[in-house]
Amino acid sequence: MKTLRLIFLLMASSIGLQGQVKSKGNLKSQDSLSTITLEEVQLTGIRAKNNTPVTFTNVTQKDIASRNLGQDIPILLNYLPAVVTTSDAGGGIGYTGIRVRGSDATRVNVTLNGIPYNDAESQGTFWVNLPDFASSVEQIQLQRGVGTSTNGSAAFGASLNVETVGVQQKAFTSLASSIGSFNTLKNTFQFSTGILNNNFSFSGRLSKINSDGYIDRAASNLDAYFFQAAFQDDNTLIKALIFGGHEITYQSWYGVDAQTLLSNRTYNPAGEIYDNNGNLSGFYENQVDDYTQDHYQFHWDEKINSFWSASLGLNYTYGRGFYEEYNDLWYEQNVSYGGNTSFNYLQLEPINVGETTIGNTENISQKWLDNDYYVMTLGLNYHTIQTTINLGGLYSRYIGDHFGNLLWGQTIGNTEPNHRFYESQGIKTEGSFFAKATQKLTSKWTGFLDLQLRLIDYKVDGTVSGPQDFTVDDQFTFFNPKAGLTYDLSQQQSLYFSYAKAQREPNRTDYENGNPKPEKLNDFELGWRMKKEKTQVQANLYWMEYQDQLVLTGAIDEVGAPIRQNVGESRRIGLEVDATIQLADQWLWKPNLALSSNQNLDFYFKRDGILQSLGKTQLAYSPNIVAGNALIFAPSTRFQVGLLSKYVGKQYMGNIDSKNSTLAAYFVSDINAVFTWQPNRWVKEIQWSTTINNIFNFKYESNGFFYTYDDDFSSPGQITTIEGAGFYPQAGINLLTGLRLTF
Repeated sequence: MKTLRLIFLLMASSIGLQGQVKSKGNLKSQDSLSTITLEEVQLTGIRAKNNTPVTFTNVTQKDIASRNLGQDIPILLNYLPAVVTTSDAGGGIGYTGIRVRGSDATRVNVTLNGIPYNDAESQGTFWVNLPDFASSVEQIQLQRGVGTSTNGSAAFGASLNVETVGVQQKAFTSLASSIGSFNTLKNTFQFSTGILNNNFSFSGRLSKINSDGYIDRAASNLDAYFFQAAFQDDNTLIKALIFGGHEITYQSWYGVDAQTLLSNRTYNPAGEIYDNNGNLSGFYENQVDDYTQDHYQFHWDEKINSFWSASLGLNYTYGRGFYEEYNDLWYEQNVSYGGNTSFNYLQLEPINVGETTIGNTENISQKWLDNDYYVMTLGLNYHTIQTTINLGGLYSRYIGDHFGNLLWGQTIGNTEPNHRFYESQGIKTEGSFFAKATQKLTSKWTGFLDLQLRLIDYKVDGTVSGPQDFTVDDQFTFFNPKAGLTYDLSQQQSLYFSYAKAQREPNRTDYENGNPKPEKLNDFELGWRMKKEKTQVQANLYWMEYQDQLVLTGAIDEVGAPIRQNVGESRRIGLEVDATIQLADQWLWKPNLALSSNQNLDFYFKRDGILQSLGKTQLAYSPNIVAGNALIFAPSTRFQVGLLSKYVGKQYMGNIDSKNSTLAAYFVSDINAVFTWQPNRWVKEIQWSTTINNIFNFKYESNGFFYTYDDDFSSPGQITTIEGAGFYPQAGINLLTGLRLTF
């Protein structure tokens, strides 16, 4: 043990880092795995614990059950510290997103049972592909900042570790239905066989969600499933999972301009059809995003002896689908000038009719993504009361086919059906390894060391819509060290300090829009935790120094994906505080506050044709104040009602501090109530829950886009920079209510 402690100290001192804090209470001799169940072995290597020097919050299924009435996981996590959520359709169903500490979803690492969920190429997380997934979640851990090493792309704002439901000991069947505003309807069927023959269990879920959305025609038609088979004995847990979903959503990623926001905030321009005189004649009814995603996971957790455990994870994800679009000729030639109606764009030969050459046509196209994702993870864990060692490895391979098909054209001659007008294939291979050690150094001090190596190979070959040749051939090697110290002030209080380095590769959209460089982050965290019988408080300071950060420009591409660019040096500094306070026997208060400064340190911008240094500017989509609050009244174990509030300060959608890019501050409150009772033997439990969102009917926008372009046409010989913005309005007061019967 002395040798191990000496090796740990030498490794820590060689990196010159310091660490973290957390009170552990009285140390008693005990079986080393008494606090780690087989259910947790597969995740113990990536999940933070109380003595890990990182900032994190745990959310259990019970915490979100009363609000799980159809909205996506990001919306259910809205009230966590430093979190901002968005919804394209305005009601939390369909395409939703999450930002943490100002970092968008492409920079939030998400794992499902330790398997990376971020799309390998775009790095985004599309919860719409897993409808009602919250009904199959056991626990979620949100680590803010870099956090500990995990599987998949590096966390630049946060990591979200999702654990699905474990082995349920007792058999049950449940039926849940909820209805609400915007013709929302959700139906969920769940079952579990309980433990059969002392070793086996089977469980599953089927879900169906429909909603018209707050925004016009922003309808969602969502189907989902989740099935699990498990074998368990004293030393072994084997689980096979099959889950996935199919989503059809009418496109609502276009937003509205400032003028339309005031006059008709629910307007959706997607699918507009114009006549030859520019009069709006209707909307294309199938302007939809249609995607199916299936996940196959296998997990084997083995308790080797009282000190060692091991895990193996295998995953195959199959995704396929398209978005369909009507490309209107008048709109292209008079408003957008996008070129989607040109024969060159569609890779068609011009048609000569007499002396007239036809080179443009109204058309309907589908843009497809068909991908396969293979993952293998390995874990080896050693645990005693003094020492914890976690070793983990990952190998993954992603193959993504991107192509466009022409379904119909008004004037396309003898073109074959489903004419393909672009195609490319992206292949991304990753291998990574991490080694973590947590060592009790003295009765007060605990040390933490975490070393990760990531190797990435990314290749793309083919064309993208336009058409344009598109090739990528990049390899990256990232070494990401992390270390920290925890000091126990008492049994109830602890301090921690940690340093973490993160590096990550650009995504596909970054390559399509330029020659991006990988980005680097040094993250320093200083925190205090206090846990008493009726009060828990966490407070932390962070200092995040970025080099070549790929910041959001505010602009989006034709499918609503955010466009980013490298900036030289940038910085995020902040204070986060959250607490859980038992005010009285029937009252619980859970406030949180995040104050931050988020800046580009030396930003350059070309305005009116002249490159200018703007010095320090605000980072896009990074409010300086984010606060949440929950006040819960529970007069009995059967009934509780809560008031939940969220404040998000003013933020810019671009990096040039333009007033035109401002998202105004907003404050919204929800009321959630749940009543539970056990009526008789054949119905074990009935639960009724209701959520009234935005009870004060506040009109606000949680997301938008900002763009600039140079106009050299209006005034020949003079360049004028034009600014424009769009906004995604969120719903006013709206209701969701549901009933769940458990048999």
